[in-house]
Amino acid sequence: MDYRSLAKKIIANIGGYENVSNVYHCATRLRFTLKDNSIANKKAVEKLDGVITVVESGGMFQVVIGNSVNEVYAALGEFMETDSHGTTKNDTKKDNIFNSFINMIAGVFAPTLGVLSGTGLIKGFLALLTTLDVISVESGTYLVLNAAADSFFYFLPIFLAYTAAKKFKTDSFTAMAIAGALVYPTVIQAFTDGMTVNFMGIPLILARYTSTVIPIIIAVWVLSYVEKFFKKILHESIKNLLTPFFCILILVPLTLIVVGPISDYASQMIANGYTAVYSLSPLISGAVIGGLWQVLVMFGLHWGMVPIMTNNLAYYGRDTVGPACFMAVAAQAGAVLGVLLKTKNVKMKSLSLSAFISALFGITEPAVYGITLKYKRPFIIACSVGGVFGAIVGAVGAGAIAIGPRSILTFPIYIGKGFPILVASYFLAIVVSCGLTYMFGYKDEEEKETISQNRLSLTKPVNGQIIDLNSVKDETFSSGALGNGFAVIPSEGVVTSPIKGKITTVFPTKHALGILSDEGAEVLIHIGIDTVNLNGKYFETLVQVGDRVDIGEDLVRFNNDNMKKEGYDTTVIIVVTNSAEFKDISLPAM
Repeated sequence: MDYRSLAKKIIANIGGYENVSNVYHCATRLRFTLKDNSIANKKAVEKLDGVITVVESGGMFQVVIGNSVNEVYAALGEFMETDSHGTTKNDTKKDNIFNSFINMIAGVFAPTLGVLSGTGLIKGFLALLTTLDVISVESGTYLVLNAAADSFFYFLPIFLAYTAAKKFKTDSFTAMAIAGALVYPTVIQAFTDGMTVNFMGIPLILARYTSTVIPIIIAVWVLSYVEKFFKKILHESIKNLLTPFFCILILVPLTLIVVGPISDYASQMIANGYTAVYSLSPLISGAVIGGLWQVLVMFGLHWGMVPIMTNNLAYYGRDTVGPACFMAVAAQAGAVLGVLLKTKNVKMKSLSLSAFISALFGITEPAVYGITLKYKRPFIIACSVGGVFGAIVGAVGAGAIAIGPRSILTFPIYIGKGFPILVASYFLAIVVSCGLTYMFGYKDEEEKETISQNRLSLTKPVNGQIIDLNSVKDETFSSGALGNGFAVIPSEGVVTSPIKGKITTVFPTKHALGILSDEGAEVLIHIGIDTVNLNGKYFETLVQVGDRVDIGEDLVRFNNDNMKKEGYDTTVIIVVTNSAEFKDISLPAM
């Protein structure tokens, strides 16, 4: 697969890099925060070879790629100005509190999940080896492997300090220095020994911050404001030296005196609250998690559960959320196995086999978006089966000793109470979900191409010379990735409407706008190449979102001559971004 080409086409179909406020990735999907979601052509992105589906949820435009997401994300960096965490220079979009919280959690935890899962897997296999008496807990082998397995989780506040600093746009190493103070051996020993410690006469409420989540995230959030304050008031000549000096000097005591104890108390409250709910009915808790887990994943809301899982491990050494999630994944695997056995369609067999194998290794997006959700009944069956077996593992008190992918390779992390029942439940969930899907959930249907029979006619929107779209000096448009259309080298600076319809988008920079025609065509008018950099200079918009326009009605005025003097190509580009939905598009003659 040409990852660079796919990345370029994705960007082209979501409105270009200037429409991207933020982008990062998790295990299977690119997560875009867009300035204007209405510009993005969801259908076109979904049709791209290499894209499984697109999900719009939590204020994000999520492009599900699958196992190749790392390569596609790396390709994005070749032509998008992002930092190492995916933040672009356009990151100005505001969101509601709930979406902001989910995005924050995802941004902080997503970069750590790979190594957190990897070390968790080592921990699981180490538990298996000691259970089978292959190695002794007193041996040097155990010491080394346990250090490899436990170090990342033990020093988790330091790693989260780094990712949180990226998310809150503050200095990473200052944040890590503050986290290092929380897990400093002398501080940990003082807590263990029950020592009374004062800082300048103020008593410290010591706590064990190793493996914790909430204290360091809040501390780094506070740091982001303190750092901005000192960068603002300090002279340029001493700013780089004294900003980290004052930040560390203030934040370490502040965290140990105020932020840490309050956050630690909140962490314990969350852990105790979850335990209280779980204790009321482990069976119901398991059923709810097992039944709804995949729904939470679809909408990106599962990130809200990650701190709870981590918190459970930090305070109790076991997490009871993971086993129920494991059952949800097994049920999805079973559902696509049922489709694989039932279908006679060669393409569907290939897709379902790939999705089944991915699900066995904990990646369910290909199964869900490619098959079960598409045909609805397999998804409902899988969620129901996940709920039933989630209830069973909840009832027997199964738990995880580490965070890891819900994979057939990660059985060892569930060793302990209820382990035999969990293993049996996993395979039974696959078998039951497979059987129900085979009997009731799927039948081959002839797929029909749905292309609109409507014909669309576009008029020339500006005086000048009409040219082919492939002659435009911008590959985003000339490649046809955004859709069919044409361009005009303008002789004057007034753009009129080429169709009758409603204004759906007006860019803040005034260089582009979108119209939804009465026939359902999504028409993008883009004035000039790279004119977004003018930030509205030389442009005057005459319409606003929601206005109805007729053919020939003035939309935008721009100073063609001055733009040329500044070296800009002023070609006016007109594309129908949902061209595939039209049988015929009539363009003005050259």
